[in-house]
Amino acid sequence: MLTTPAYAAASATSALALFSIERREPGPREVLIDILYCGVCHSDIHQARDEWGGSIFPMVPGHEIVGRVAKAGHDVTKYKVGDVVGVGCFVDSCRQCGACHAGEEQYCDHGMSGTYNSYERDGLRSDRNRPTYGGYSTRITVDEDYVLRIPPGIPLERAAPLLCAGITTYSPLRRFGVKAGSRVAVVGLGGLGHMGVKLAKAMGAEVTVLSHSPGKREDALRLGADDFLATRDPAVFKANAGRFDLILDTVSAQHDYNAYLGLLRLDGTMVLVGLPEPTPLAAGPLIMRRRRLAGSLIGGIRETQEMLDFCAEHGVASDVEVIDIAQINEAYERMIRGDVRYRFVVDIATLRDR
Repeated sequence: MLTTPAYAAASATSALALFSIERREPGPREVLIDILYCGVCHSDIHQARDEWGGSIFPMVPGHEIVGRVAKAGHDVTKYKVGDVVGVGCFVDSCRQCGACHAGEEQYCDHGMSGTYNSYERDGLRSDRNRPTYGGYSTRITVDEDYVLRIPPGIPLERAAPLLCAGITTYSPLRRFGVKAGSRVAVVGLGGLGHMGVKLAKAMGAEVTVLSHSPGKREDALRLGADDFLATRDPAVFKANAGRFDLILDTVSAQHDYNAYLGLLRLDGTMVLVGLPEPTPLAAGPLIMRRRRLAGSLIGGIRETQEMLDFCAEHGVASDVEVIDIAQINEAYERMIRGDVRYRFVVDIATLRDR
């Protein structure tokens, strides 16, 4: 076993602090990755503070991982020592169900094994004696089939958030047919929303940002949006009724789905990627214009690699603020206040040097 420095939450009320974990030597089909950067996702806060319930402590968060292969098992064929790779939101799945065979491992019938706050697998079942630990650490060991290749051309610190924020927004844009000329609205301009704007624009869509904060107009247009609507004004919903083909809703705060559904054209789709509190939903906005309300969860390995290659080809990367690991607790508080443009990324060298 490899003793590995990490940052962990000891409980739901504890600040993250220096911690030590054990990583295994790579098995025949595994790679050991020296982590270079790890993005900070808002779900890290939710889980470290047990806001969703069921958190496993001590917890080492982090599922937006970029690093280099340090060792490779003797049966590994996809990667070699020195390759720049990524690890996203999960590190295993049952590998036998229809979803896994379709390359949609995030929807595994038996549950994917999260990169952290989950359990390693023993066949179809999770081995509850071996919790998974994430990217706020200096290395990680992962089966090669759950590792991504980071293409040349994307700055590594800006590539890290693509492993969650990037694929979370790319997958529904592709799934629901966004193409050149599509009229797309992105609700919210945060870590997810800013990637939704960039990706939809790279696909050729006409992109509008819908935000409760009028002060985000300038940033929205800088990121590539064609228009900005401040939704604090109720008249906006009436003036733009039936305007959009697709609405990508990235907001996790409670808001009125019914009002946003009215912005869709006939056969339009609104896709939820945020996780707000339960929101009342009326049938009328759906029935009267044959609209759809859908949800989407990250993406599988195949689609995540497709997304990374798309980003490299189109010059898309996340806007980030790189931080020292010692700033992680401050970063959590700033994220809660919305004080980040648009993703914190931990330079893991600052953990390695502690």
